[in-house]
Amino acid sequence: MATLGPAAAAARQAFADAVAAKGHAVDNARVAAAGLEAAFGAGILQRTPALDTMLRDLAAALDADTEAGERLGGKSAEAARFILRAIGRELANA
Repeated sequence: MATLGPAAAAARQAFADAVAAKGHAVDNARVAAAGLEAAFGAGILQRTPALDTMLRDLAAALDADTEAGERLGGKSAEAARFILRAIGRELANA
C-alpha cells in the first residue's frame, strides 16, 4: 500500500526531479538514491521489497566502474538510467 500525504508526494517528486536534473546520470542517481534513503529513514515512504532490491542493484551499478578503476559513466550510467526508471514506477507503491 502506498504511503499517502504531502510529505510522501514531495519525496516522490524530489526523486523525479533528481533523476531529471541536468548533469551526469551517475551523479543524479546518487542524489536520487540518497533522497529515497532519507525518506525511508524518516518514515515518509515505505521500503518495499522491490525497491530494496532495485536500490541494491543501483548501488552495485554505481560502484562497478570505480571498483574496476574506470572512468565514471559508460555502463554505470546506462544501468543507472534503467534502474531509476524502474524505481520511479515502483515508488507508487512505497
